Amino acid sequence: MLAILENAVEYFQKYLFAQNDIGRKLFQEAEEWFLEKNADLFFSFESICETLELHPDYIREGLMSWKEKTLKGYFFQASRPSQKKLAKTRVSAT
Repeated sequence: MLAILENAVEYFQKYLFAQNDIGRKLFQEAEEWFLEKNADLFFSFESICETLELHPDYIREGLMSWKEKTLKGYFFQASRPSQKKLAKTRVSAT
């Protein structure tokens, strides 16, 4: 069960910015799995957390916070104009 949880976290973080269909699908499936509030299924996120004595809402909040911060940082970097380097000039005394 721990391996399933670890894989889901890995896919969630690794494929956030996926450019191909497989990566986007892995991210989407991991995110949906974390957000699902159904503990009836044996391998649901909530069921695994219950078995491992973890708090699913705490993990969810942490993952969603990580996602939000990462997206903000990504879009901030993408929208920032590139800074031009100043050329060093030599001033000679007259």
